[in-house]
Amino acid sequence: MQTRTFVCDICGQERPLEERTRFDGQELCARCLDEHTVHCQECGTLIWRDDNMGDAGAPLCQNCYEGNYTTCCQCGGVIRESEACHENSDEHREHPYCSQCFRTAHQEQPIHNHSYKPEPIFHGKGPRFFGVELEMDGGGECSTHASCLLAIANQEKERSYIKHDGSLNDGFELVTHPMSLDIQLHEMPWRQLCRHAVSLGYRSHQASTCGLHIHVSRKAFGATEQEQDAAIARVLYFFERHWEELLKFSRRTPRQLERWASRYGYKEQPMEILDFAKKGYHGGRYACVNLRNADTVEFRIFRGTLKPNTIFATLELVDCICDLAVCMSDQELKAITWNAFVSTIITGNLPELVRYLKERGICGNVLCENSL
Repeated sequence: MQTRTFVCDICGQERPLEERTRFDGQELCARCLDEHTVHCQECGTLIWRDDNMGDAGAPLCQNCYEGNYTTCCQCGGVIRESEACHENSDEHREHPYCSQCFRTAHQEQPIHNHSYKPEPIFHGKGPRFFGVELEMDGGGECSTHASCLLAIANQEKERSYIKHDGSLNDGFELVTHPMSLDIQLHEMPWRQLCRHAVSLGYRSHQASTCGLHIHVSRKAFGATEQEQDAAIARVLYFFERHWEELLKFSRRTPRQLERWASRYGYKEQPMEILDFAKKGYHGGRYACVNLRNADTVEFRIFRGTLKPNTIFATLELVDCICDLAVCMSDQELKAITWNAFVSTIITGNLPELVRYLKERGICGNVLCENSL
């Protein structure tokens, strides 16, 4: 029986008919099919290798590339649009970077644009990570000063970066990467950093322009969106229920809070406050607890400071509030008094927070000398 054959349109060789593949109007043998075509990794479509919009390891058809990918302007590597980094999301979307090139291209610029958002570097064990934004003013938006502070903050690991902040008169904002509470308290060199910032002429508490913002990862409030919402609602309720004590803790004036970190307003049920925060509040991110970030909950109520002990106490307070919100039911949280909350702090071995509560006169009637 005679073997049926065909002639490959690419190599011109006569090959057995069972090897024939028709593609793009041509008949290809198995070897030419393997050498000249590839499957798109996204949709599986067969394309010519010359039409590959991706790279050898991740081939892409034109539709998938244009819909989901872009090219790093530095190294030419193909990256997902959602993972691309940009110097400014409004003005420079046409200049995307992969995370590695973005870090390399901008590491020589100590003060970044306010929209700068690098790939987060997580330090410590999660899921509860804390990111600090510390504003300082009066010492100049000076690259030399910024480099000096970053040399302290990042002397062992990359922990922080500095950004321009339009709300400041003559300073900048230092931002930490996400860290566990233990690393924020014991490894981040806050004491050395604050001392040097003061020596350079910066102020934070004394400058009415400055805030201390604490970001907490949303995943710390629950595994599902429903669990997260329930816990975050209890955070908002705690703030409204104990507003006067938290106002004293914050060192802000009521007028400053109205402008930079206003309250949502008390309601009987935690979820009612959350619903208002999502649908009825029109102050944007300028809320005592800002919920506009996709991955974090931002506590904005606190006034800026260059006293490391105050930074520690603030981190510990936020951690305690998160503990209550995650571990308690709505009814349990509604029943807890400020005095009962302070009692949990005393038994929790948090000396910086206990000392700060006493300094601010918000220890209730449960704090005694031997608590320190």
